[in-house]
Amino acid sequence: MGTGTALAVDPDVVTCTLAPRYDAVKTARDFARTSLCSWGLDDLFDDVALVASELVTNALRHAIGRPTAADLPGQQLPQQPGPFEGRLPIRISLVHRGNQLVCAVSDPSSQGPVTREADFVAESGRGLHLVDSFSKSWGWHPLASGTGKVVWALFQAEEAPAGMSSIGLDSSVGRHRRSA
Repeated sequence: MGTGTALAVDPDVVTCTLAPRYDAVKTARDFARTSLCSWGLDDLFDDVALVASELVTNALRHAIGRPTAADLPGQQLPQQPGPFEGRLPIRISLVHRGNQLVCAVSDPSSQGPVTREADFVAESGRGLHLVDSFSKSWGWHPLASGTGKVVWALFQAEEAPAGMSSIGLDSSVGRHRRSA
């Protein structure tokens, strides 16, 4: 599976399909940088890049297969034979409306993300805490097909470019809500 970027009919909705490899995280960050710069939202890059990295890493670890120390950057991740084989790829999508941006990562697992208690000595397990800290809100939804899910994070820019409307996200939608 290769990587590719597709520009939808709406220029404010872009998607990139990611290969199941370690370098998919870098590809996602590069895709975010290019998209944000084209929309004049460079100031959001650091937060969006961090959240995109966490969401793509989670998709690679939990939906595709857990990498081992023997895996090297650029190599295929170990595919665990089973329910995800031959199914949906990992995709990152960015949706820009007014001064809001949604970063969404879809993957073949139907299991929702689980926020764990922060363990300050563990090497992993803090990703969703970072997503929560660096985004305005986040959540996840199963895909309509019944296979796979999308995990999304909402970001707020300082001010909307002229002529842009806001993303109409219903605050009651989503599995996770961060209080303001």
